[in-house]
Amino acid sequence: MVLDGHADLLYDVVRRAAAGETEILTRRHLPRLRAGSVEGLVLAIWAAPEVGETYAENTARMLAAAQTEFAASPWLKVVRTAAEAEQAKEEKQIYAFLSVEGMAAIGGDLAGIDRYAELGARFGTLTWNEENLLATGAGGDPDRPLTAQGRQAVCWMQKLGMMVDVSHLNDRGFRDVIGLAERPVLASHSNCRALCDVPRNLTDDQLRAIRDTGGVVGVNSFHRFVHGDPQQQTVEMLARHACHMAEVMGVEHVVCGFDFCGYFGPGNESVQGLEDCSQSANFFHWLERFGMTAQERELVARGNLLRLLR
Repeated sequence: MVLDGHADLLYDVVRRAAAGETEILTRRHLPRLRAGSVEGLVLAIWAAPEVGETYAENTARMLAAAQTEFAASPWLKVVRTAAEAEQAKEEKQIYAFLSVEGMAAIGGDLAGIDRYAELGARFGTLTWNEENLLATGAGGDPDRPLTAQGRQAVCWMQKLGMMVDVSHLNDRGFRDVIGLAERPVLASHSNCRALCDVPRNLTDDQLRAIRDTGGVVGVNSFHRFVHGDPQQQTVEMLARHACHMAEVMGVEHVVCGFDFCGYFGPGNESVQGLEDCSQSANFFHWLERFGMTAQERELVARGNLLRLLR
């Protein structure tokens, strides 16, 4: 059974709902989730704006569409704790935690973090790939620090019990978050820069810094974060990223954050052999081939992230 620590299904919900579709999670995604033995996932509230919309408008639209879909999906239970997740599993439901992918929608108003917390979001990134009033993403200046408001946001998130997610954050912002960390920090969907040198991936020193906070890192199936050679953008290579993380941090800090987003359109494909969540077993096949025990694979699949979400 698999807990996917980063899923963008709500983006697909918004897009299809705008075209008049209903029961999107049930019709479009439930069969693949069941085929891949996905027991739970973390649904991202993504703030990136569509054409003609602000970050705040797009976020509001996503939340409204999500509520409609949740009401139409009796097989899905939105949860806030690992205990609630286990209860949902016992009741044969797929459970979903919420996260925030980019906080540009709140501008510099830290009260927006309270609203995310009230929704039940358990962790969040300060930025996506853009530069905003809090921080700079991996697509921006790597040396720009967190703003004063960004530093306040990190401290406030921790006080509210919301973990800071450093996936998408630039290198200087990463260092600033680690310096402020009083609770576990995670990177929900990032790979190893030692194996694929792109800004969205993490250096070995960054992996160790997350480990030292008690946090976790989720492997990301997006093809360009796995290898620079298209011939090596495979599920086997993704498993090598997980094994490298385990060597650097310890297996108890490795989780799944597959970030399947093929429905975003051409160019957003996942690696060969793990094109969507229905093929999750292929990833664990390669972990076994590389020597991970059944107990270690279970930790990667679900145990490590649930431990953090108690």
